[in-house]
Amino acid sequence: MRILVAHNRYQGRGGEDVVFEAEVDLLRGAGHSVETLTVSNAVIDSLAARIATTLSIADNAEGRRVMAYAIDRFRPDVVHVHNFFPLLSPAVFDLCRQKRVPAVVTLHNYRTICTGGMLLRDGRICHKCLDHGHLWGVAHRCYRGSLPGSLASAYMIAQHQRRGTWTRPGLRLIALTQFAKTLFAQAGFDADRIDVKPNFMADPGAPDPAAPRAGLLYVGRLSREKGVGVLLQAVAGAGVPLRIVGEGPERAALEARASGNVTFLGALPREDVLREMANAQALVVPSLWYEGFPMVVVEAFARGTPVIASAIGGLAEVVTAGKTGALVSPGDAAALRSGIADTLGAADRAAAWGQAARAAFLELYAPDENLRQLVAIYARASAA
Repeated sequence: MRILVAHNRYQGRGGEDVVFEAEVDLLRGAGHSVETLTVSNAVIDSLAARIATTLSIADNAEGRRVMAYAIDRFRPDVVHVHNFFPLLSPAVFDLCRQKRVPAVVTLHNYRTICTGGMLLRDGRICHKCLDHGHLWGVAHRCYRGSLPGSLASAYMIAQHQRRGTWTRPGLRLIALTQFAKTLFAQAGFDADRIDVKPNFMADPGAPDPAAPRAGLLYVGRLSREKGVGVLLQAVAGAGVPLRIVGEGPERAALEARASGNVTFLGALPREDVLREMANAQALVVPSLWYEGFPMVVVEAFARGTPVIASAIGGLAEVVTAGKTGALVSPGDAAALRSGIADTLGAADRAAAWGQAARAAFLELYAPDENLRQLVAIYARASAA
């Protein structure tokens, strides 16, 4: 197949960038002809650029222009868009339909149904826009605390719902979990057009079962919705070493609160992250929001490391309590402390759960199965 894969990169590298690159490599490795179209938020580097971007997030003329050029030059059989926000905009799907090219979009987050993109407000899950309309997202300034930004985001959502962008023929949508698919269907998306396909990664190789492991690991952005503050409360005075990989706006405040058993490593290359995972007894994902499908969970499973996660959203689908890890109430430091003690307290329990996590990776999240699912989705988009 001839596949055009498009992606709007954020200013800081994240999981969506990793998935985009991995899927491109996967398709090329299988013999498909793949062209990429990327734009970057790094160009939003001035007040004028921010204003122009805010005014165009529902229908970005430059995004449509570069997409039209790529389609006319490459003549793809299908277009696959990962992140479209804000420089491509949902208008690229109207363009694909006009040019009679089937399209697929991966719904990595909740940008199409939530003004803030996370279904989270003041550190708590919020469905107010879903239940009562997107003007609530404007009233609460859910997009980065900005009234103009929130108004533009809400307008984008409402405008493309009215246009039927997400329900017209020729477009298929990928949800990362069944939980996410259900949410999008509740928001008015056509469930028959939504395929569930998880993230994946190339197998880094089986870990050495005889290698010693010690302590806990957190990998991710250091921001409020990730629940790292709750994690620090849970391990305070527990005597369990915790290594934290990542950067973010909360780092200084978190370091100031951390007890002596916590080490902040900053951002690390991916190879070093995988090494840290192979050395840890468990990965902790204490998120307060629904997440999409964190790549860190796939990476931990691949390295035979069990995951202690918040029992929220898709995380509760991916982590099987008592088999590949533990699930705890989000935002509850006492529950997280108990989950950590349960995972590490019994002899060989973490090791056994790690073996089950490795088996789950090989069955569900390795490349071959993901390639089969992805090509099948393209075929369904082309047949519509």
